[in-house]
Amino acid sequence: MARGGVNKALVQQARQLLIARGEYPSIDAVRIELGNTGSKTTIHRYLKELEDKKPLVLQGASALSDPLTKLVTQLAEQLQEESDARVEQALAAFTEQREQLQAQLELARQALAAAHQQQQIQAAALAAESERLAATQSTLQTEQLRSASLNQSLGELQLRLADKDEQVRSLEDKHRHARDALEHYRAASREQREQDQRRHEAQLQQLQVELRQLQQGMIVKQDELTRLHRDNERLLGEHRQASGECKVQVELLEQRDAQIQGLRTILAQAQGASDEMRRQLQLQAQSLDEQRALQAEQGRQLAFLQGELRKRDEAIPAQGA
Repeated sequence: MARGGVNKALVQQARQLLIARGEYPSIDAVRIELGNTGSKTTIHRYLKELEDKKPLVLQGASALSDPLTKLVTQLAEQLQEESDARVEQALAAFTEQREQLQAQLELARQALAAAHQQQQIQAAALAAESERLAATQSTLQTEQLRSASLNQSLGELQLRLADKDEQVRSLEDKHRHARDALEHYRAASREQREQDQRRHEAQLQQLQVELRQLQQGMIVKQDELTRLHRDNERLLGEHRQASGECKVQVELLEQRDAQIQGLRTILAQAQGASDEMRRQLQLQAQSLDEQRALQAEQGRQLAFLQGELRKRDEAIPAQGA
């Protein structure tokens, strides 16, 4: 069965074109002329019908008289010419259509190549952006680890400072210095609230426990009041040294805060390249809000502690008297 619309007329046109070019109209040649369409069996059947038709015409023409034979011959030649003209027109139209299709195919190929090149460029850009994002995340994680280490060091220094404050608060003349240290601690806490929000809660709880222990040991500390007067100058020196160390740690934390803020800015610029990055930043923003809430709670607790210290400061002179 013919494929692609191949029929006897098309096979005849292809055969005549091959004969006009001086080529033998074989099955393969006709199929190539038809654009490699149609089965060889169908083409062979049509060629055989065309070959069988020609002898019949000649045989019928031999039985006619000469004028009729001449007329038939002329008609046959005229028919052949008209057929050739139509074949040429069809061939020209087919050639023109094929050229148009080839031009369209070439344009499509160029567009496909351009799209493929654009895709490669975008893939390379995405890979570079992913590498940059990974490097930024690695740097941010490193800075966060360093910040956590500094926070731990600061916590140790703050514990030492709290211990010194307990001794200084037991002295009547050093109450004012203890309050100044507390104000300095609150100022340092406000500057660090972006880095050590989680640690402050544990430190605050520890400070409350120490304050309760201090209240329980107030009777014992009254007996040590005379000896602590003699140690006053030594404690003042240690207090100043601890305050200086705390200030150094606070400055280091401020530097780390500026570095982490810069890294967060870079990380924010890379958000457009990945939805996952946006989700992580939203989680970080939510965590930051929670940390700010915790910091606000810590501020209220510190204010309460300051009031308690003020009450004890007022009670210590009376007990000493």
